[in-house]
Amino acid sequence: MTVRPLPAAERVAVPWKNGGGVTREIAAWPEGADMSDFMWRVSLADVGAGGPFSAFAEVDRILTMVEGEGMDLTVGGEHRRVDTRYVPRGFPGDLPTDCRLLKGPVVNLNVMWRRGGDAAPTVRVVRSRLPVAVPAGPAVLVVVLDGTAEVAGLTLGRYDAALLTGEDAELRATGRTAVIALVPQGAELGS
Repeated sequence: MTVRPLPAAERVAVPWKNGGGVTREIAAWPEGADMSDFMWRVSLADVGAGGPFSAFAEVDRILTMVEGEGMDLTVGGEHRRVDTRYVPRGFPGDLPTDCRLLKGPVVNLNVMWRRGGDAAPTVRVVRSRLPVAVPAGPAVLVVVLDGTAEVAGLTLGRYDAALLTGEDAELRATGRTAVIALVPQGAELGS
């Protein structure tokens, strides 16, 4: 198994074009990909103001609110209330999407991927001091959303992450932790 720690302290906040927030990329494939050529991308977004989401052609998204009171999203003309933390919600990233904050800023975990690849990522939020199996895969990203977690010999704090490739692992979490099964879409992930 390959384990790559991705500490929260090393992430750079990138302001949005519309000025409504910032994004901190956790991981993307291929490494070094920008917003126009990623196959998958995982980030944390601080949403400070309502407004339109950026549209990404042929991209789907899973959004999980981890801080704040929530948002009222309008995705392709359909209202979707996001007011429960730690519940992953999927939607097409190329439909016009507008956000109205319910009671102030929020922080979201975002998983985005290009359609037509090997398979869509899955996002599962777990909380257990007992061991939780993390299945082997081409790439599994573990992101601590609150509390701490232990996985593959690492102790992770809030918003720290670890990218695992190859073998099964065990996860113990004092708080909520996202387990994101990713597919590198035909390429092997290195360390």
